[in-house]
Formats: sequence, C-alpha cells, structure tokens
Amino acid sequence: MNTPRQAARQRRQRRRLMLGGTSALIAAGVLVYLVMALLPDRNADAEPAAATPLATTQVKTTTAGETGTPTATASPTGSPTPTGAATSTSARPSPTDTLRPQRGSATTSQAGRLQPHTTYQGVATAYEAADGDGACLFGPSPDLMIAAMNTTDYETSKACGAYVLVRAANGKSITVRITNECPLPCAPGQLDLSQQAFAKLADLKVGRIPITWSLVSPSTSDTISIRYKTGSSPYWCAIQAIGHRNPLATLEIRTAGGWRRLPRTSYNYFVSADGGGCGSAIRLTDIYGERLTITGIAVRPNLVQPTRVQFARH
Repeated sequence: MNTPRQAARQRRQRRRLMLGGTSALIAAGVLVYLVMALLPDRNADAEPAAATPLATTQVKTTTAGETGTPTATASPTGSPTPTGAATSTSARPSPTDTLRPQRGSATTSQAGRLQPHTTYQGVATAYEAADGDGACLFGPSPDLMIAAMNTTDYETSKACGAYVLVRAANGKSITVRITNECPLPCAPGQLDLSQQAFAKLADLKVGRIPITWSLVSPSTSDTISIRYKTGSSPYWCAIQAIGHRNPLATLEIRTAGGWRRLPRTSYNYFVSADGGGCGSAIRLTDIYGERLTITGIAVRPNLVQPTRVQFARH
C-alpha cells in the first residue's frame, strides 16, 4: 500500500504525462494545418488548358497597278488605243481548281498538251516568216524570233502566244514565240522556226536538226491587249487576247447569268455566236490558273485595245 508521499508523486507524474500528450496533439494539429495550407489548390488544377489558334491562309489579290504600267499599242491606223481597267486574282484552290503541275506530273485540264516544267523532243526546221503573221492572227510580229507549232501540239490554237525555249544538240538555245501552225507533214514535237531563229542554232543549209524544247514564262514590261474580230457586234463577236506572257487556258465573258466560257477557234479567237456578253467584262485564265478580269473594252472591230495587266511570271 502506497504511502501518502508516494501517491502524490504518482499524481504529479500522471499530470506531466497528460500535459505532454496534449502539447503533442496541439503540435501535430498545427503541423497538419501548415501542410494543408502549402498544398496546391485542386480547383486550379481542374481549369482547362487555353485553346491554340488554328493557322489561317490568306489569299493575295493583285490589282492592275501592281502588274506594270500600261503600254500604248498602235491600232491598225497607227494611233494609240484606249486602255481598259483590269484586276488580277490568284484564287484559293477549290476542289474543282487545277493546281500548278509539278515536274513529271500528269497532264492537267488547264494546260492541255503543253505542260509547264516538261521537256519535249522533236526536230526543228525553218520557214520564211515574212512579217511574222501566221495562223494565230496576231498580226506582224515586232521581232522574228517566232515559230510555227505542229498541228498536234498546236491543239486548236492553244499554243498561240506561248514562249518556248529551244535547245539544239550543239548547246545553242533560243526563245521563240508561237505565232503560226505547222501542218502535216510536221510531226508531234516538231517546231518550224523562222529562218532568223533557226540561224541562231545552226546553218540554214543543214535544214533539219534534233532539238528539245519547253515552255517558259519570260520577263516582260508589256501588258495584254484585247481585239474584237472584224464583223463583231452586240449580236455576234469573236475576241482575241494578244501579248500574254503565259499560254491561255480559257476566255470568259460576263453575261446576265454569270461568267460564260467561250469556245476557241483554230484561228485563235474566242466566239460568242449569239452575241451574249459581247462588250462586257472579259476574264482570262492562264495555264497556271491565274485569272485576270478586264473591263472597259468596247466592241470596236479590228482595234487593238491595251489593258493594264499581265500574268505573273513562273
């Protein structure tokens, strides 16, 4: 049995143990509170990430003033002719557009037989070109670096106005413009060069040489001109484009029902047989898909009317 002194000592020990336990619990609670305060907010982690904007494509529209200054073109009477207003648009490709062909790609509907970035093999012959006029009916040529295209590659005048780089086996080359058609016996791939052009490659006495040739898109400060054929009126008209840097794919005229594509003749005019759209806006498209819209061209037969635009160089 404990003495009074021993009992008092045991009560003091229990009191110290209880105070120590209480202090430990308080310290542990403070520690837990501090830890919880330092933890990241769960709600912040639940916020969605910011959306990333999608890339956009812009379409460049070229106005007439960016394609060069107007060039006065002499009419058949020798006087300068009026200048038509025009705009140029490179449209964003749609599922029906024809994209620019790459090297070695298949023929596209825009280009026809003559493809950009394609090398053709054939032979070159020579003919007396006189003033340079021919089946394309451009009229006299300002120079005689010209050629006649074989009927197959002429393709109902699609080759008219095309610039062609001709290379001979001896390493010499010359750039000519197609102004004429070379009928049979000219074979596919054959070019009948003006005597002046042929002489740049070989002696005229040779008469016939193997060549390779390809389309080119030359540098020029000239702009395109438009001419209505003799006999054109509001009831029938035929339209010709002159001086285009790249071969034409289509010519359209604006009618009450929208743009109307005109058929092309072998003599290099586009015909509206019923007169629909004659005298209205004209839209040209080259083999690369570039479109030029021309306004202000009146039905004035056999008169060369310059515009302010030219196709882009490729």
